[in-house]
Amino acid sequence: MNLFSEVEELKGIGPKTAETLKKYGIRTVRDFFYNLPRDYENFEAPTTISEIQPGKVVIKGKIDKISTRRARKRNLSITEGVISDKTGAIKVVWFNQSYRKSQFSPEKEYYFTGNYELKNGRYSLISPSAALVSDIDTSAGLNPIYVAHGALKSHDFKRLVNASREKFAEIPDFLPTVKAGVRQKSLFEAHFPTSIKAVQAARDYLAYEELFELILAARLNKRENDKLKASGVPFELEKVKDFLAGLPFELTKAQKRAAWEIFQDMEKNTPMNRLLQGDVGSGKTMVAALAAYEVALSGHQVALLAPTAILATQHYENLKRTLEPFKIAVALLTGATKDKKSLKENIRAGKIDLVVGTHALLTDDTEFAKLGLVIIDEQHRFGVEQRQKLALKSPAGLAPHLLSMTATPIPRSLQLTIFGDLDVSVLNELPKGRQPVKTTILPEIEMREKLYPAILGTVGARNQVYWVCKAIEDNPRAETTSVKARASKLQQLFPKLEIAFLHGRMKPAEKDEIMARFAGGKIDILVSTTVIEVGVDVPNASLMVIENAESYGLAQIHQLRGRVGRGQVASSCYLLTTGDAAPSRRLRELEKSSDGFYLAEVDLKLRGPGEIYGALQHGALDLRIASLSDTKLISRAQKDVLEFLKNPENMVKYEELRRIIAKYQQITTLN
Repeated sequence: MNLFSEVEELKGIGPKTAETLKKYGIRTVRDFFYNLPRDYENFEAPTTISEIQPGKVVIKGKIDKISTRRARKRNLSITEGVISDKTGAIKVVWFNQSYRKSQFSPEKEYYFTGNYELKNGRYSLISPSAALVSDIDTSAGLNPIYVAHGALKSHDFKRLVNASREKFAEIPDFLPTVKAGVRQKSLFEAHFPTSIKAVQAARDYLAYEELFELILAARLNKRENDKLKASGVPFELEKVKDFLAGLPFELTKAQKRAAWEIFQDMEKNTPMNRLLQGDVGSGKTMVAALAAYEVALSGHQVALLAPTAILATQHYENLKRTLEPFKIAVALLTGATKDKKSLKENIRAGKIDLVVGTHALLTDDTEFAKLGLVIIDEQHRFGVEQRQKLALKSPAGLAPHLLSMTATPIPRSLQLTIFGDLDVSVLNELPKGRQPVKTTILPEIEMREKLYPAILGTVGARNQVYWVCKAIEDNPRAETTSVKARASKLQQLFPKLEIAFLHGRMKPAEKDEIMARFAGGKIDILVSTTVIEVGVDVPNASLMVIENAESYGLAQIHQLRGRVGRGQVASSCYLLTTGDAAPSRRLRELEKSSDGFYLAEVDLKLRGPGEIYGALQHGALDLRIASLSDTKLISRAQKDVLEFLKNPENMVKYEELRRIIAKYQQITTLN
């Protein structure tokens, strides 16, 4: 069987179904087999209503008294009913699923699977799935539940998988490090489960498979990078001492350590590939300035790539102020730069030592005389091809040294797994004078009493406010207030204040204009999506409000609250929550800790790698099962990868593996 054949080659999948599957990334036979169930239901022992406890439950019963109403405040449809069995009755509620009203017959029994929880002051079964008892074969054991894709619901996937049941026996082995047949058996058990124990064993293998692929890709990238050559940059001790003596402040120990690691890397004739990570405000730009100074002294040029024009401008102004006293020529190149032709001629002639810019640095007519160092700020904002395009502007046959910077703290286990032997420098100290940010969890119903006075006090003291929302536009299916709606409500509440909103769909020039006004103190409250997560320094901003805080990961909230506390004023961050449930452990951790690396480790354990990795790299890690907090499985996979690489013929022999890791190689390379 060819696993890379088009998905419509499988039984029961016609052109229309194939079109829907491909829309959601299921293009090949392999994609289909690896579209694993998201969960499993056990209908053999449903919970009786008299024994029900909060949490996930399966109830077998009848339903009646179903009605649908509109909630004007949230623009929601709410469908409610009563589920009963011989032992009692409970309320059930669905949001924006009005079709439920006509779905059920009062005489028939159904299995209802969902969470029994406190909502709006009462316990209810919230938005459960439903299946006719007569349609379920309980002798089959566990019932797999698939993620719905468009018109294809979970039961459609079960039907399609069942039609291909015999094909599972044809699935070939994949990895050389496991016994024959383990892969085929694991995929079969995942789709046709017989017991929780068997499903767990299947998922353990599939998790190992994913980690093996990811680690192998990282090792191959490291191997390729080690083949490149670069110009060594000699370390000028006395001149670096003069540079540091001219600064109006002393570097932190972490900054000194990171700079020394970079200097040592750049002395070598292989290109540096280092990631500099540290919280917002930890001094990454000053470390980058030191690296740029060393490279400029050696007669080479430096390019610093930033994701936005306003951030590039901020870097340019800071670096110009720091470096020009030492006769280092600094220039800014963005889409708005006037007389680009003359500037590019000077860059080509080697008259500019450091060029700070946006995507304008990547154009074909931007050429360097002797590019020796590329610095990429918030490198996850740039795709692999963009980073490589800038690297190719170095002299023929030589690669520039590469320093990538990120304000997202990355757990050590994540570093080792994704990037193999990537060199990492960590800034885990904040400069003197940095104000701590007091974080408070606040239910939405207490906003008027506690938050609004704090806003008035902040603005009255001539400071500014960030307010973060989840959505750009109102969505009737979501219980969230959009950026536009929140800005409008705040303007009604505070008519004398200057309020503006910002989101990712705006044109770059429009976003830059709003951020420039906010940075200039002309906006009191800026309502925004997480687009402000990486942005300009606004020392005057001292209050951050994050709405629907439960929907964000720890790392992202920590990054957002780093936007305040950058001046001399004590700052605050309010995490707004909805509903009656107690705040989660994630939010409690944010209240008690401001250590980004500690929070990143906690987030990895609680939520998995998705959010951290999504913030770290352009692209999706898309691990289906593996957890990057499973250090034992990671260790096993790393050991097996090293053994696999001892035989050069393996990458030829295992063709499927080679094709699959290609996507990971695009993600795990920093050069």
